[in-house]
Order: sequence, then structure tokens, then C-alpha cells
Amino acid sequence: MEVSFYTKPMPFMKKSFNVLKGRIPDFGYDIKLLSVIIDDKKSESIPERGLYKTNVHCTNGTFGEWDYNNWNLVLNNVSSESKCNVEFTSGLSEEEYNKYIEAGKALHRNTYRGKDITRYYTDGSLYTRISNGSFEDIYVGDYIKTIHTDGKEYIWLIADIDNYLYSGDTPLTKHHATIIPAESLIKLGMNDTDTTEGGYANSKMATETLPNLVTRDGVIGKAFESHIIEYQNLLTNRISSNTINQSGGIWKGTTDDWAWYSRSIDLMSEQNVYGTNVWSSAGYDTGIDNRQYALFQLKPEFINSYGTTFIG
Repeated sequence: MEVSFYTKPMPFMKKSFNVLKGRIPDFGYDIKLLSVIIDDKKSESIPERGLYKTNVHCTNGTFGEWDYNNWNLVLNNVSSESKCNVEFTSGLSEEEYNKYIEAGKALHRNTYRGKDITRYYTDGSLYTRISNGSFEDIYVGDYIKTIHTDGKEYIWLIADIDNYLYSGDTPLTKHHATIIPAESLIKLGMNDTDTTEGGYANSKMATETLPNLVTRDGVIGKAFESHIIEYQNLLTNRISSNTINQSGGIWKGTTDDWAWYSRSIDLMSEQNVYGTNVWSSAGYDTGIDNRQYALFQLKPEFINSYGTTFIG
């Protein structure tokens, strides 16, 4: 049986090696796991993911630790002929396990990688890696390529991880990844005429254009089908035409009311992209979208880029 591992200081160089003996081609070192022990019994394979306490001991200055998110061994300071023992003991509490998972998730959210993870989409494991909260081998900036029925290729970027967790008047409790397209999917106005009446929630963009993208025949619906989740978003639904807005100067017209709506898709707010207000008319424009996506925090040059320059 094979198990993946990471070596540092090159954390994203992923290889595979046999549990009992394996080569690391990049260094020419031979890593020999003397034993894998599960509840005091020797095993020829690592256990399935579960509530195990782990103890890793390596020789020759090599330091090992168990990565609960990726369910694999992480090695530091690898030296020639290192030997490692890995012990798994039942009895880890669910609370302790969740702490390990949360710590790993924070690393994934605060690390830009930009790797093609289409194979996880193809084999279906993408959704398991997200829904179980481990985000195994998924990092901000990673991307998925899909082919629509019209033959056009679309690229989807992981913009953030669990950033809406527990938000909403009915809290969102599902683990999720926030995904954005690398290129604009459609170019249309908020309404057919030059009006802002009814705010964003009542615009043609919010009521028709965007929802059409996530239907069974829409570009996003075709790509992700039943895996698109619903969430509660706080959206502006009224405009005061005579109030001077917060963008300054003499510009008039502000949003002045909002309500909760069940949504599957929305436009990004200025805060999602820039991390601050630019031309928003009032706080009502923001709602729960008051945080910058991790993608734009980690790679601010993406704010002003377009298309495949997102990838790399």
C-alpha cells in the first residue's frame, strides 16, 4: 500500500512511497518505516481516516508528524537512511480531531498554490474533500477545468475556503469552497434600463441573469450540478435617490434597506475583491460579503488581471 507524504522546506512537492520502504528521488534518500502500529499491533498499512492519536518517531534528525487533513506523514529535515515508526492509537476525541482539522484548514486557506486539481473533479473526490471539512490537497488558487456542452473550456478558481461558514440568519453549516470563474461568464447590465430601483435584490441581474447560470442547463449548473449549495445572503432591496452616498462628492443615491434571501450565486462585493469600499453607496451594499476573499489577499495582482493570468 502507498501513502503520500510531504517534505519541507518544499511543502508542495508530493511523492508516494511504500509504507515499509520507499525512495525519495529528489534527495536519493531511503526512508524505511520500521513499523506501522495500530492499537499495539503491527500493520502493513496505515488505517483508514479515523479518531486515532498518532505518535511519529524518526531517527537521524528527521522529524515526523501526522497531517490529519491529508491523512499522511509530514517529514522535516530528511536525512540519509532515516527510519520512522508511526503508531496509531484509538481514543482521540472528536473535539481533538476537529482541532487538528481546523488547524490544517487554516493552512490551506492561507496558502496560495495555483495547482490544477481537475482530476479530483473528474473522479468525484473533490466534493468529499470539501464536504468532510479536510480540504485534502485543496488550496487557494487551485483551479478546475471543465468543458461545456458547446465545447468551450471554463476554468474555475478556488477563491476561499469555508469563508461563509456559520453566516446567515439561518447559519450555513456545510463545509464549502467559494469558486469564481477565471474569465467573465457573461456581460450584461444590472437592468435593461438605467434604473437602480429595488436595489440589487430586485435587479434583473440578481433575479434572472445569475440564477440562469446555475440552472441544470446553465454554465455553472452543468459544471457542478447538485453540488451547488444554497446559503442565506443579506441583500439590498431599496434605494433612496436623494441621499448623498458614501463614495463622497455630490453623488446621490444610496441603498437604505436590506433583507435575507436564499441564494446559490451572487456577484462579488467590493469588499470581496478589494477588501474595502470603493464606490459602494452605503453599508447596505455589503451585507455578509464584508471580507476579502483569500485569493485576493494572497495574490492582490489578480484584482487587476483577467483570464488565464489567474493561473500559474
